[in-house]
Amino acid sequence: MLESPQAVPTFTRPQRPRVGLFVTCLVDLIRPSVGFAAVKLLEDAGCVVEVPSQTCCGQPAFNSGDRASARALAEQVIDAFAPFDFVVAPSGSCAGQIRVHYPELFAGDPNVARKADALAAKTYELVSFLVDVMGVKEVDAHYSGTATYHDSCSGLRELGVKRQPRLLLASVEGLTLTEMKENEVCCGFGGTFAVKYAEISNSIVEKKTENVAASGAHTLLAGDLGCLMNMAGKLSRQGSDVEVRHVAEVLAGMTDEPPIGAAK
Repeated sequence: MLESPQAVPTFTRPQRPRVGLFVTCLVDLIRPSVGFAAVKLLEDAGCVVEVPSQTCCGQPAFNSGDRASARALAEQVIDAFAPFDFVVAPSGSCAGQIRVHYPELFAGDPNVARKADALAAKTYELVSFLVDVMGVKEVDAHYSGTATYHDSCSGLRELGVKRQPRLLLASVEGLTLTEMKENEVCCGFGGTFAVKYAEISNSIVEKKTENVAASGAHTLLAGDLGCLMNMAGKLSRQGSDVEVRHVAEVLAGMTDEPPIGAAK
């Protein structure tokens, strides 16, 4: 599949860019360790990181056709993150909502469109930002074992996130990356899709976990917590011992937390 990486901004990047971290709802509520890992990676790359008061990006409402609620949430995000040089999210899904769909939401609105476009232009998925904007080529981390990587739909198809996580994972001491079959195929989550079409979602994730098992990997990695929770849940119900982690945790060397879906 051809990649369409985000273009690096044409303006001169500040020596220590001020980054607003968009934590995401799932990270905040379910897996805060991903947010702390993102902060470490960004600070190690030379960024000044701040976490402004924030709300949902509006994606669930947007995907459900509730444009009024999506716009109201988006306007809060636009105002909160306007002062920063860049906006970074440890999620291709949320970053894709801001970068790709905010301009769509406010197209033709003279009061907000310009601000939405400006925010979209400086918004990145975490690993893409590290590689494509900050020029990071390796990390100082260790993780023992074999891992496989799932390419989440929004990050891959909307933001061109494919080579970047693999580039950085190749530098993790002790880690061997093995590709599973159909790594670009959806895991079946799709936000409310998994609720509205549970049987179809289950069939899709079952095929995904079959490919994970066939890869022989000890750990499953991805860049979107929703996808990871969906796959971890299925693996757990199948009695699998595959560990599931967000890629940021491994890249930051912050893997003290139990794997996603594991009993604490």
